[in-house]
Amino acid sequence: MSSPGSSFVQIKHEDLLFYENCGGGSFGSVYRALWISQDKEVAVKKLLKIDKEAEILSVLSHKNIIQFYGAVLESPNYGIVTEYASGGSLYEYLSSEQSEEMDMEQIMTWAIQIAKGMHYLHAEAPVKVIHRDLKSRNVVMTADKVLKICDFGASKFLSHTTHMTVVGTFPWMAPEVIQSLPVSETCDTYSYGVVLWEMLTREVPFKGFEGLQVAWLVVEKQERLTIPTSCPASFAELMRKCWQADPKERPQFKQVLVTLETMANDSRLPDQCNSFLHNKDQWRCEIESTLERLRKLERELYSKEKELEERERRLRLWEERLMERSNMTPSPTSLLMERSNISPVSTSRIQSDMGVVVQGVRGDLSEAISQKIRGEVGVIGHSGVQVSMQASSNQNSVRSCSVRHGTKINMATAAMDMMELDWSDSD
Repeated sequence: MSSPGSSFVQIKHEDLLFYENCGGGSFGSVYRALWISQDKEVAVKKLLKIDKEAEILSVLSHKNIIQFYGAVLESPNYGIVTEYASGGSLYEYLSSEQSEEMDMEQIMTWAIQIAKGMHYLHAEAPVKVIHRDLKSRNVVMTADKVLKICDFGASKFLSHTTHMTVVGTFPWMAPEVIQSLPVSETCDTYSYGVVLWEMLTREVPFKGFEGLQVAWLVVEKQERLTIPTSCPASFAELMRKCWQADPKERPQFKQVLVTLETMANDSRLPDQCNSFLHNKDQWRCEIESTLERLRKLERELYSKEKELEERERRLRLWEERLMERSNMTPSPTSLLMERSNISPVSTSRIQSDMGVVVQGVRGDLSEAISQKIRGEVGVIGHSGVQVSMQASSNQNSVRSCSVRHGTKINMATAAMDMMELDWSDSD
């Protein structure tokens, strides 16, 4: 299906009286303003240019989608003009003291409103739209507490492409969106599950973690937000379904609405839900415990990275000293160096630990060399180096081989000189 046209009402910049900055949306700042000629309070999202967001909004019409009025096309004052939701964002409401009065009826009403808006985008709009940035900040509230989905700056017409770049906000993003993999409508289902979690817990998802930390936890560690044990089972099950790693296992919004309708008809659910909502002190520790576990996991990862960096530094120093030793003029008492050369070698994989092999050397000398090697380079075991030594009983020479970053170093030195090498870290 071809993309819709970009014809919409053009509003002159001088016809707008700006009042205040309401915060930032995706790719632009949002202002409360007066549309003078219409005597109407509006929201204006200022942009560097008019992009696909205006094109998307111009074809949408649903009671749970923010209403689009027109756009300002005068450079450099580009902007999108929509209805103004005086109740602020759902995120702001959940952060306020007012949210403490929420009950199961309110949560169910809002959960259904958001699901209806998303179902419209995916199945009923003139062109199917994937929002990709559904979160509580992008759900706004009218004066009579009706929720509307807004901010389509990250959205895509489904008919254009299903391969997305990384956009959105990490705690709400599905794993496939984080990884820039092909996506379907159910990436929005994942985000919906996070918004539902926000309404039930009145907590910030992955609070205290940076975006990339969240991405690592969600994708690599398969972590999900903690659902308290006392959360009503039907809500818990719905959230888990929304957060399935396999997008095909997540429900479409049509299924979500059916589930919510069934839950709304469950006479036992209101008491269970209200008890959960009003006893936050009893289960909040579960969320904090998970956050602390994740922080510890992140600290351990950081510590391991630092340890690997230190091992890498010691390895470089050790190899530099081996190189210097191989290029030194031999002492009169040592045997002449038989061969010293450097030749490239292709290595697809660096060994994960250090191995030492001593062959062909008289028993007592072999053991002495082995002890010397172990004593001097043991500090950098598991650093990606493999050392092998061979010597004939006649010459008592030692050959060592160090493989690292695709370079092979072959050298032969007298056994007694090897015993005198100082490989300690002078730093």
